[in-house]
Amino acid sequence: MRHQIQKQTLGRETSQRKALMISLAEGLILHGAIKTTLAKAKALRLFVEPLVTRAKKNNLTARRLIKSSLHTDKAVEKMMDEIGPKYATRNGGYTRVIKMARRPNDAAETARIEFV
Repeated sequence: MRHQIQKQTLGRETSQRKALMISLAEGLILHGAIKTTLAKAKALRLFVEPLVTRAKKNNLTARRLIKSSLHTDKAVEKMMDEIGPKYATRNGGYTRVIKMARRPNDAAETARIEFV
């Protein structure tokens, strides 16, 4: 039984899943919105929202923790300089997942995830 297990494995091993989340998160941060499958968008929301909460603090510790999660300086700078201050007064709910049409080739549910 899966009681109180909150992670979504997405059919991948741990290292592959972490790499996928980092890649999707950096795309979301740099572009503001991305289109992906619904399951990946919901999993990405759980990865990105704590990063935004950390970026709101805007100190060296927060910057280093975000850097350990994202791996590119451009994404870290945008998170700390633009996204963190933008949501300084908001208590969670920084992203929005909008369902879109199914993909034609495999009928996968797609979604657009974006910052509010």
